[in-house]
Amino acid sequence: YGRAWDLDPLRADFEQEGWSIQGITDGKSTTGWAVMPRFGERHELIVAPKAPLVVPSSEVLTVRLAFDSPHLQHVLGKYRLSYTTERPEIVRGMPADVVAALSKPQSDRTEPETQLLRQYYLKTHADVIAAKDRSDQVRTRREQLERSLPRTMVMRERASPRETHILTRGAYDRPAEVVQHGVPAVLPPLPAGAAANRLELARWLVAPEQPLTARVVVNRVWQNLMGQGLVKTVEDFGSQGEKPSHPELLDWLAAEFTESGWDVKHIQRLIVTSATYRQSSRVSAADWERDPANRLLSRGPRYRWNSWQLRDQALAVSGLLQEQIGGPPVKGYQPSGIWEEATFGKIRYEQDHGPALHRRSLYQFWRRIVGPTVFFDVSSSQQCTVKVVPTNTPLQALVLLNDVTYVEAARALGQRVWQAGGTSTADRLTYAYRLCLSRPPTDAELQLLTRRYEQLLGIFSADEAAARNLIATGETVADAGIPPAELATWTTLASLILNLDETLSKE
Repeated sequence: YGRAWDLDPLRADFEQEGWSIQGITDGKSTTGWAVMPRFGERHELIVAPKAPLVVPSSEVLTVRLAFDSPHLQHVLGKYRLSYTTERPEIVRGMPADVVAALSKPQSDRTEPETQLLRQYYLKTHADVIAAKDRSDQVRTRREQLERSLPRTMVMRERASPRETHILTRGAYDRPAEVVQHGVPAVLPPLPAGAAANRLELARWLVAPEQPLTARVVVNRVWQNLMGQGLVKTVEDFGSQGEKPSHPELLDWLAAEFTESGWDVKHIQRLIVTSATYRQSSRVSAADWERDPANRLLSRGPRYRWNSWQLRDQALAVSGLLQEQIGGPPVKGYQPSGIWEEATFGKIRYEQDHGPALHRRSLYQFWRRIVGPTVFFDVSSSQQCTVKVVPTNTPLQALVLLNDVTYVEAARALGQRVWQAGGTSTADRLTYAYRLCLSRPPTDAELQLLTRRYEQLLGIFSADEAAARNLIATGETVADAGIPPAELATWTTLASLILNLDETLSKE
């Protein structure tokens, strides 16, 4: 009879209302479809595949029925097999309540009966069901897309804003006069007829006649490049803040920023190409006495890099930095137990692996109550902080010399120097200096580092286990073509260069 079509291969594709098709085809004699306890009555079993069975004209559809129940009462006495191309809902026949509703004239049907017929039609009509299936598929894809997008909390405007009062001596139960929505009187007012809501406030913030936003932005750009803002209190432009050291310069930069179309790259290029920025950071004794904080801009900026800038710098010169833009945050190297201690053991830190470990510091995951341990002297993320305090903690040296991130970066830098820096020790040291400091070493520095290279090579050659342990730090794999003692030596020298004050400072 050609191919025999068993139910077993199609078990996952069948559905039966009120019964499990697995019970029919699981091969067990103790389970399955049965007529108990309604013996002597008429029964029916409708098996419907989710996809139509396609039987070629040259083959015969064969159905096998197995009566393996140990109970004789469960064996079928008379039966008939039929097949149809109709949907199971049609084959089963209409329910009695649907038939009763259809027997009535439309004008005599109650609202529940009308709803019953409508629902039955929607469930049994092939075109409606197909349309619903397509709609469900589209909805599922849309929901999947929406779940993949980052989300943020958005506040709604109240239909009738609540009244806000001045509180007498700050007491919540002693309200005084009502406070209206508005902007500071010393600044340009909202446009005439504009609603006092958040949308109009957003438009007002970037309006050309409103100078505050542009001044705040260019002041922060100036701080990032020069170490301190023209207004030293970048977090406070109000009456409690300091006055700008160069008010006309701040006004001109703000106007230039606005007229350029709020082009941040343009304003940064303008500052770094200025004669003020390109000055030497060296300071004479007279200038130091007259202007120790460089508020008069008599010299170029010199300050220590922030912790996240130091990490990016180490990864960049070592060749490990992943410059991918965008994407979710990543979890880099971190000692165990930090999150557990901060959350009383409720949350565990699950470190990422692979390229995620070397993405820019911008993408490091930052829990609100505890930041990444590789960042030192940083403020809590529980509140906004725009003024960055230069780090002066001894922990900086401990992190830069011992943290996995920096040891791995030093190993990668040493490997890069050994491979591409030339064949001689002097050439490789010069290459390392150019990568980290953008200058060649002086003769004195070259002699000192050459002696240190010879000392380290002797130490690691005598203790190969220590050398292998050092170059195994981190997840990236060391180059097996470089002798372990040689690579460990250059790893240590790279760490030394990465920790020079000149490397850690902008000048």
